[in-house]
Amino acid sequence: MNTELRTPLVACCLVAGLLAAGCRQDMHDQPKVKPYAKSEFFANRRSARPLVDGTIARGRLRDDPVLYTGKADGKPVDAFPFAVTADVMARGQERFDIFCSPCHGRTGDGDGMIVRRGYRKPPTFHQDRLRQAPPGYTFDVITSGFGAMPDYAQQIPVRDRWAIAAYIKALQRSQHTDAGTLPAEARAALDAAGGR
Repeated sequence: MNTELRTPLVACCLVAGLLAAGCRQDMHDQPKVKPYAKSEFFANRRSARPLVDGTIARGRLRDDPVLYTGKADGKPVDAFPFAVTADVMARGQERFDIFCSPCHGRTGDGDGMIVRRGYRKPPTFHQDRLRQAPPGYTFDVITSGFGAMPDYAQQIPVRDRWAIAAYIKALQRSQHTDAGTLPAEARAALDAAGGR
């Protein structure tokens, strides 16, 4: 082989060898213990350590008991734990239509589609007992279930449960409000729609 070609070839091989030697796998070769593997480090020979008492998973701190339970001193609260805005009401209506209307119907009368197909009829939201119930009660029923109604704590996030409770309160008021107490423009709209 020509010495002129051999020198650059040797130089390239030398550079490639140095680069390959520089590639280390520190992350791969680091000292670590695999889950549930035996460990000589601890006296009980377990690698998995128990959680420290009082440990709370990230995002699971429930520092506002009213927000997460709907109760204060064991009784349902009369107020919402955050401001009820038009966005909250719109979200409540959307979530109500998805999760609640199949049984309760869109107006809350308990005549949803699955009730029409034979499922047990829930009570109407427009009876005095439920109209007078505080929002915390409605939140608690959505969270824990009641009678034939299952709990929805896993399916519906906390703030959405409150939004649904707000929408149900608005739905109840819409069915039991004296038209004479409405502002003039709202009465005109109601009259134009053929209402009371």
